[in-house]
Amino acid sequence: QVQLVESGGGLVQAGGSLKLSCAASGRPVFNAMGWFRQAPGKDREFVTGISWSGSSTYYADSVKGRFTISRDNVKNTLYLIMNSLRPEDTAVYYCASASTYSGVVRQPSDYDSWGQGTQVTVSS
Repeated sequence: QVQLVESGGGLVQAGGSLKLSCAASGRPVFNAMGWFRQAPGKDREFVTGISWSGSSTYYADSVKGRFTISRDNVKNTLYLIMNSLRPEDTAVYYCASASTYSGVVRQPSDYDSWGQGTQVTVSS
């Protein structure tokens, strides 16, 4: 089982930037990983995913060109750089790990380890 701990959330004005981190522990993370978010009253939605090697990424249309996912497999850490933030980006952001996949995955059901989430609030 992989343990995931997110950090870096906070309050930012529209147009600002934040960098989220997700530290993984428990065993080597040779897995696909991703970021999801959930706003109040809405379902959890896929934001972006990355393959084990980091060579493949995929972004939801809503964040494409503004968010960047990356990973450091030596530090077992996943990152999400968020630029040009909008009020509609406000949500709890979760990192996730998919132990049976090495490529990019987008379905929440394909992920088997989740962090506790970190709040991102974008003010207008």
